[in-house]
Amino acid sequence: MTTTERPEPPRTADERTSLEGWLDFHRATLALKCQGLDDAQLKEASAPPSGLTLLGLVRHMAEVERSWFRRVLAQEDAPPIWYSDEDPDGDFRVTGEDTAKDCFAVWREEIARAKEAAAGRHLDDVVARPGRGDYSLRWIYLHMIEEYARHNGHADLIRERIDGATGD
Repeated sequence: MTTTERPEPPRTADERTSLEGWLDFHRATLALKCQGLDDAQLKEASAPPSGLTLLGLVRHMAEVERSWFRRVLAQEDAPPIWYSDEDPDGDFRVTGEDTAKDCFAVWREEIARAKEAAAGRHLDDVVARPGRGDYSLRWIYLHMIEEYARHNGHADLIRERIDGATGD
């Protein structure tokens, strides 16, 4: 895993720059919570009875990036990577075959694809999610910030339980 630099969100910027800055901040925060741990530690469910792991969070966020930016915003046919109708929480469930290297590569690829999907669009651009209604790019950014912030809170607790590390 590479060393993560966490960008400071801008304090005086336009709305788009602020939203993208906060989303990048939270993406980097998840990477920082995982930094320095080996595969076994990243797969450790450290708060029983929950099976939640740091690597499971990375996999989940790859799926969330893929869903909102590729499937919804870009209207791509991008099927799920790790979950299915039969196993809707499959993205959270890591296996012995999963490696941090592979899971982080998928997550980073989905982030890159998300940025491509959003580039050139306006915050007020609206897309339809079949059966679920309409969403603006602004709403997607805000939802993604909320999703990362919630799961980064989980990552805080998991990381502290693994090795005592705490921090922003």
